[in-house]
Amino acid sequence: MAQSSIEIIQVLRSTAAKIEASQTYQWGHMGLCNCGFLAQEVTRLSKEQIHTKAMQGHGDWTEQLNDYCPTSGLQMDDLISELIAFGFDADDLKHLEKLSDSRILRKIPLPERDLKHNQKADVIKYLRMWANSLEEILLDSIILDFSPAQATAEV
Repeated sequence: MAQSSIEIIQVLRSTAAKIEASQTYQWGHMGLCNCGFLAQEVTRLSKEQIHTKAMQGHGDWTEQLNDYCPTSGLQMDDLISELIAFGFDADDLKHLEKLSDSRILRKIPLPERDLKHNQKADVIKYLRMWANSLEEILLDSIILDFSPAQATAEV
């Protein structure tokens, strides 16, 4: 799963908010789909720029992630490299495109768990749960060590 960092959590939440506010969510468009919206947030490229890069290769995000080679020189591979450098991995992106990461799905209440990968509301739910899951991991990693001696000495 993606690195648990404030930046990753923020970009997942901002991606969910952008999809929610958008009138143009379109799963079949490489710049307006699940990964396309995330790529817009991370790279600041437009939906058209992302789609153009993707059309130089073949297939959807999952197929292009399966073919990903960081040294290919292909523009889509460079875009994927940017997402990976930000803190995601190829499996995160494949799961996002299909809303399929079992670690995230387990956190969603069972009656709401049958997500459709091309339904805007389901994508938003998945992104927010992913952000919440990473936030839990991040918060659990914080250790505050205040010994009684330190507290007394500072008063």
